Amino acid sequence: MRILLIHQYFLEKDEGGGSRFNTMSKAWADQGHHISVLAGMVHYATGTKRDEYKGKLVVHKPYLENIDVYRCHVSESYNRSFVGRLWAYLSFVFSSVYAGLFKTQENYDLILVTSPPLFVGITAYILAKVKRIPFGFEVRDLWPESAIDTGVLRNKFIIKLAYWFEGFMYRSATLVNVLTPAFRDKLIYEKGVPKEKVIFVPNAADFTLADYVRNNFDAQAFREAKSWGEKFVITYVGAHGVANHLIQVLDAAELIEDERVHFVLIGAGMRKKYLMEEAARRSLSNVEFIDSVPKEEVYKYIFASDVGTSVLKKVETFKTIYSNKTFDYMSCQKPVLMVIDGVSRQLVEDATCGVYAEPDNAQAIADQATWLSSREPSELARMGENGYRYAKQHFDRQVLADQYISKLVEVVR
Repeated sequence: MRILLIHQYFLEKDEGGGSRFNTMSKAWADQGHHISVLAGMVHYATGTKRDEYKGKLVVHKPYLENIDVYRCHVSESYNRSFVGRLWAYLSFVFSSVYAGLFKTQENYDLILVTSPPLFVGITAYILAKVKRIPFGFEVRDLWPESAIDTGVLRNKFIIKLAYWFEGFMYRSATLVNVLTPAFRDKLIYEKGVPKEKVIFVPNAADFTLADYVRNNFDAQAFREAKSWGEKFVITYVGAHGVANHLIQVLDAAELIEDERVHFVLIGAGMRKKYLMEEAARRSLSNVEFIDSVPKEEVYKYIFASDVGTSVLKKVETFKTIYSNKTFDYMSCQKPVLMVIDGVSRQLVEDATCGVYAEPDNAQAIADQATWLSSREPSELARMGENGYRYAKQHFDRQVLADQYISKLVEVVR
């Protein structure tokens, strides 16, 4: 099968960040399917563009066997303001439509588009009509709800327009994939999406990479190189944006009296500079910032840590999502400090692989971090093993990739 994947945030080989479709498309390619990707030129977290793309509208880059990537222009105004980000989204729509019409010559069987941003649906709809093929729409974030809840989207006219467009996308798509059971219920029972159109293929753990790193990595030597010594390291991996609200981690770190507890924040985003300045202003020696690193390096940091943490702002919409990095922690057999309520909290409690702290409650986060640091190594190891087994049973990426491609094949047939 030949798939045209529209994913504005599809990663480069050496980039760090959310890699759901980088690994998913590789699994499909290994089965003999061919995937062409319309991707953006700007990294979703840093908002930066590589020199090789500047001044270019579309750049074709072979990625792996059976995977080709077409990097499409995105305005570098991405992280400057709401208007700048909106223009970045629309600039990708224009460039990706052009690339899909004139740069990709294959006869595709199906288009698969993944949000956010929701605007990528415009590209999918236009190309599906022109090429006369079905398209599947993946919902990785309930937008515009998340933008409204975090205060990013406030204009009533734009909000109304966004809801209309969201409904139009769901009506137009042949298939809609959701990443959590809460998303599925929301779409079916509140947004009126036909039940038979909705499938559930969640985020997942990459056990292949985790097991490879585990067998070829000296965690103790890595800790010594980082001067972590006897510190109790709690690592966060992910974006440093408005939605993540990592200031609550700094607030918690300031309250913790145990000098061994050490937070490591890995990633990039529009709030990172502010967070680093704030940590310096408060003289927080127990908070360390690391720039984004490739996925294999991410796993090294996790293996060398004692605990992984998932963090989001306290808003209703975020109760419906799974944090992708939680599955990375579980695949590395690390306990989880979950600072997200709702289905993510339920995941950790069902797997008995960590503890929950109320979001935006610095004292609760500090208390749970301190409690974890006081546990015996055997108890932490047991939590990690629980998470690994649970994720292996329910969230193995290879298994879910097989389920996903089977659903896509059904659509084409």
